[in-house]
Amino acid sequence: MKRIFQSLIFAFSILFSISGFSQTKNKDQRYIFFFHNKFVEENDLNAVHPEYGRAEYNEILESYRKDGFIVFSEKRKKNTNSAKYAKKISKQIKKLIKKGVPPNHITVIGTSQGGYIAQYVSTYLSNPDVNFVFIGCFRDIDIQEIPDINFCGNILTIYEKSDIYGVSAIKRKETSKCKIDHFKEIELNTGLKHGFLFKAADNWIAPSKKWANGNYELN
Repeated sequence: MKRIFQSLIFAFSILFSISGFSQTKNKDQRYIFFFHNKFVEENDLNAVHPEYGRAEYNEILESYRKDGFIVFSEKRKKNTNSAKYAKKISKQIKKLIKKGVPPNHITVIGTSQGGYIAQYVSTYLSNPDVNFVFIGCFRDIDIQEIPDINFCGNILTIYEKSDIYGVSAIKRKETSKCKIDHFKEIELNTGLKHGFLFKAADNWIAPSKKWANGNYELN
């Protein structure tokens, strides 16, 4: 597992020096950028949250990889500025697209704090064909407190009914000016509160895979 994690970090750094990237011969290849939550940013990967347990970061990445996705992710440094980080990611995705990868073969997925980074990527990238999955990362007060976020792309939001940090993001969709061809929301009812996104659970990973594969009806 340690080697897998190291290889993922290496792959991510390679993408960040995109000049060395060459598109796979498989034109159907799908790519995922995954951004973890704030707990992983601030703690060791083996740390245990007092209420939610250990964040299953590596297991989440491995789940996507097992289904054939090329996954780019990294453990962010503590106190990473979400907006600045998102701008860097957006530039790299643009270069990836320029290298020939279809925009709808790229999916940006984020949980909690990582979901806000994903929202900023959506804003800065401003590409209606790229896929996004925002997980447990919207509150109604965001409209006033983070007015600069503008949803753009094919948007799937997933939130947990018992989680105060994630509710329906339909208000953000309504205030966004970009064209959104596909928009879906899933409300979970696990009773795990914000801890649902700590788990490598199919209740949110499975629909995110379908979305990344272009199944916008989630059949």
